[in-house]
This record gives sequence, C-alpha cells and structure tokens, in this order.
Amino acid sequence: MSDKDKFPVTLAVRELQKHQVQYTGHLFPYEEKGGTAHSSKELGVPEHHVIKTLIMENEKKEPLVVLMHGDLQVSTKQLARELGVKTISPCKPEVADRHSGYQVGGTSPFGTKREMPVYMEKTILDLDLIFINGGKRGFLVSMKPQDVQRLLQPTLVQVGVKAS
Repeated sequence: MSDKDKFPVTLAVRELQKHQVQYTGHLFPYEEKGGTAHSSKELGVPEHHVIKTLIMENEKKEPLVVLMHGDLQVSTKQLARELGVKTISPCKPEVADRHSGYQVGGTSPFGTKREMPVYMEKTILDLDLIFINGGKRGFLVSMKPQDVQRLLQPTLVQVGVKAS
C-alpha cells in the first residue's frame, strides 16, 4: 500500500496518473469559504504557492479556466484585454460546477468535464513546487508547475493583482 492509496481517486488524480505526473496528495479539513488562506495555513505553505483554479466566462458565456496564485486576484479587465474579448467574469458556482464537473472549493484544472481553454499566471512557473486542487474539497496535490504546463498547455498571462 502506498501513500497514494489513502487519497481520493478523483478524475484529477486519474488524469495525473495517466500522464505519469509526479505529485503528492495533501488532505486537510475543508472550511467553507476558507479559500487558499485556510489551505495554506493547514498545510504550512505560503499562500502564494497555493494555486486557485477559477472557472470564468466571457460575454458569450464561453467558459475558461484561470490558474492564479492564492494571494492574488485576477484582473478580469486585464484578462479580457489580453484575450481580446469584451468582458470576463467569474461563473456562478452552479455554472462552474457544470462546466468543470467538480464542486466549487474542489475544482481542479485536471480532468474537467468540459474541455476549456486554460490561462495561467506566468509567475506560477517561477515556483519550485505548487499546491493545486486535486478534485475534492480539502484535497490538494503538490507538483512542479512545469508539469501543469506540460499537461494543460495553458496560455501564460500576467493578470494577477494584489487582493484588496
């Protein structure tokens, strides 16, 4: 029995295994609305290293995934400009759940129900190790950001702003 057997086998985990991505699972008590501040505190890692998976949409209601540092927010204006669309806004939780196949708070960019374009904050690649949702609330996987890049082939953007 390996450590991996103790962790939930989510669609995200299956996707990582299928592509032979090296990762480590981390379980922690989920806290409603706790966000990355809670998970970084529980795991004892900087919030900047905890990556949020955000499901957003443009004015045509076309969904997209944004990967962002936990301690930053997405400038939706800047992202819309970079993508050449009128507006970008977060999806309502039930809409995000439908697109991703995951429950908000447990959204992983891996193994989503619908294929969506992925945009990743460029500076995520500067980190040695990131913590990203493993497809279930209270479950993060740590991995190299280069593996995220290899697997998802995200478009790199610079749209992170300090949370006000």
